[in-house]
Order: sequence, then C-alpha cells, then structure tokens
Amino acid sequence: MTAVPTAAALEARLRDKLAPTALEVIDESAAHAGHAGANGLGYGTHFRVRIAAPAFVGLGRVAQHRLVYDALQPFTDAGLHALAIEIQR
Repeated sequence: MTAVPTAAALEARLRDKLAPTALEVIDESAAHAGHAGANGLGYGTHFRVRIAAPAFVGLGRVAQHRLVYDALQPFTDAGLHALAIEIQR
C-alpha cells in the first residue's frame, strides 16, 4: 500500500477485518499540521477510531487495541502516524 491513508480506506479495512457493530473513523490530520508525523497534506496521518465489535468481548483494553492496530498495519506502513482508539460498548 503506497497511497496516503484515508478515513474511508481505514473504515473499509476495519469492517472487513473486525465486522464492527458500530464504527466511526475521523481524520484529524489537519489539526496536527506542523506536528511530528504530519505529511504537509492535511490528511492521512492522524486518525480517531470509535469502534464496537464482537471480537472485543472478553478482551482487555490492550488486546482490543492490538486487534485494531493489527488490522490497520498496512496503513501504518503507508504513513498513518497517530491513531486514537475509542472502544465502544
């Protein structure tokens, strides 16, 4: 994957990998212009994910977050710099 990550692409990947019952992906990159990891485009580097999924049941917070990070690894490789994860119940 070489394209700059988009909220739509992250959402599609999370839907495919985790089958969430609730999902919101927000690109917050513009608010981080000039910060570490910003790419100068104003998008594609800093995201917030609000997600609920059956895969999270019975797991601790670190394990839940690991599932999200693992699903989005290709985007990290393509420039995703920061990811805020909010697990919904």
